[in-house]
Amino acid sequence: MLRIVRDDLSCAATRELLALHLADMRAVSPPGQAFALDLDGLAAPDVDVWSAWEGGAIAAVGALRTHPGELGEVKSMRTHPGRLRRGVGAALLDHIISEATARGLRRLSLETGSGPAFDAAVALYRRRGFRDGGPFADYAASGFNRFLHLDLGGADA
Repeated sequence: MLRIVRDDLSCAATRELLALHLADMRAVSPPGQAFALDLDGLAAPDVDVWSAWEGGAIAAVGALRTHPGELGEVKSMRTHPGRLRRGVGAALLDHIISEATARGLRRLSLETGSGPAFDAAVALYRRRGFRDGGPFADYAASGFNRFLHLDLGGADA
């Protein structure tokens, strides 16, 4: 059974999965185009992190960053390599979407890369209703990155 918990980043398993995520994003992104948060960034007051656990082992991690203007951003979504294609990432993304909705956010956005290393994640986001759009927050468009958005409701949706 999958258990999703708010994570304070103190667990070695969480830190190891996040280190793997950060290293992989830097390896598959052009210089200056990897926007994955490090541990300090994930510990910021505008970021909440959750981890998913199966049988005492970490299965995935993901975060929600809150921006002004009722905007949420999905950050640091990563499924453990030993838990791929089991619905763990989808369950964690659903949790983040539910949390963003409960907080009254009107839109959930994310920045990701292009190419085969990102295809599975983009497919997951699209299955949950995310659509292509322009840059948001402090991001700038490039030939590598892409932006996806999900309207969560409200007067401006």
